[in-house]
Amino acid sequence: MDAEKVKSAMFAAGAGEHENYTQCSWQTEGKGQFMPIHDAKPVIGKIDQIEIVPEVKVEMMCHKDKIKNVVTSMKNSHPYESVAYTVIRMEEI
Repeated sequence: MDAEKVKSAMFAAGAGEHENYTQCSWQTEGKGQFMPIHDAKPVIGKIDQIEIVPEVKVEMMCHKDKIKNVVTSMKNSHPYESVAYTVIRMEEI
């Protein structure tokens, strides 16, 4: 996966901003596992075969008013057929 391409798209949509900083993110490298089934059109791998690939998990903050645009930008720039992602609400105390 081209993490830099996806991050750039998300930053352009308004993610990664915090006070006097922009393009803030956290990323970790790991291994992803999946097995495409039925009508999947995988970028990597074959139907009914387990695939283990190096992947990068990217985390960044996003103002609630920009979440929909950021998620859309992430999905449109990501090379995979289906993107795994989570949105977690943060509260300032």
